[in-house]
Amino acid sequence: MAKVDLSRISLRPFKLTDIDHFFLWEGDNEVTKNIRWKTCLSREEALAFIKYVCIPHPWRRSICLNDHSIGFVFVYRWSGDYRCKADIGYAIPANYWGHGTATKAIKIVVYHVFNDFSDLLRLQAFADVDNKASHRVLEKAGFLREGVVRKYT
Repeated sequence: MAKVDLSRISLRPFKLTDIDHFFLWEGDNEVTKNIRWKTCLSREEALAFIKYVCIPHPWRRSICLNDHSIGFVFVYRWSGDYRCKADIGYAIPANYWGHGTATKAIKIVVYHVFNDFSDLLRLQAFADVDNKASHRVLEKAGFLREGVVRKYT
């Protein structure tokens, strides 16, 4: 794949019309092995995920290249006494790995999420200990590695 023009990376809410692009990467075991949900096995399952999980979520965005969905990023805000914290997660298809796409998307999120949530003090991410590429993405986006979680369920 040719180098990705990072100036064309944007975030937007998911749309049902994203289904074909969404299913390409959400149906790929290589992509989903490092995220906390199972690979979508059918187009219908992927459509239901967009409709019932992505669209209603206040901060689940499609990572887009020229307005085509090529991945996702979400921010899950904690509640109660911990509402000053949020978790971030993301995934992009393998053919976009190593081009700076995820790093650019995370930087966009960091900028916007701290503006959207004025009382947010901490944005954190969890990456599989063996997923060195994700560690690099987070570090390049300004995150600091604080430790290793021995067990995460």
